[in-house]
Amino acid sequence: MKTVPGTRMAGNIILAINTAALFMHILIVLNILPYGFVWGGRLKSQEDFIIFELISILVQTAFILIVAMKLGYFLKGRFKKTVNVGLWTMFGIMALNSAGNAASNSDLEKLLMTPLTILLALLVLRLAIEKESGKTNG
Repeated sequence: MKTVPGTRMAGNIILAINTAALFMHILIVLNILPYGFVWGGRLKSQEDFIIFELISILVQTAFILIVAMKLGYFLKGRFKKTVNVGLWTMFGIMALNSAGNAASNSDLEKLLMTPLTILLALLVLRLAIEKESGKTNG
């Protein structure tokens, strides 16, 4: 029984989760969703929330591009070292984000985002340890 997802499956799951997160952050900037449950519930002003949400949108976009490049969806086989550095950076960010979510003031962030960021960290680790960019087993 195979218990570790292949790189294609891991990458596609990461892309789906990060695309959903990107749309969530866009909806927050558009004031369709409240910003109180993100950033640990610590944002106090409209200016803070705009700055932090724009950072989130940029980071989510970078994550999506790095994973898509690793999977060979575009620029196949190009920038291998940069993509691998990006994946290890993503892994570190997801690991730290998991700890931050666990310490959040927001119960929603604690209960929903902590397991999600742990899952993302493990999936990104799966991609990062893959030797060859573009190799998409599973």
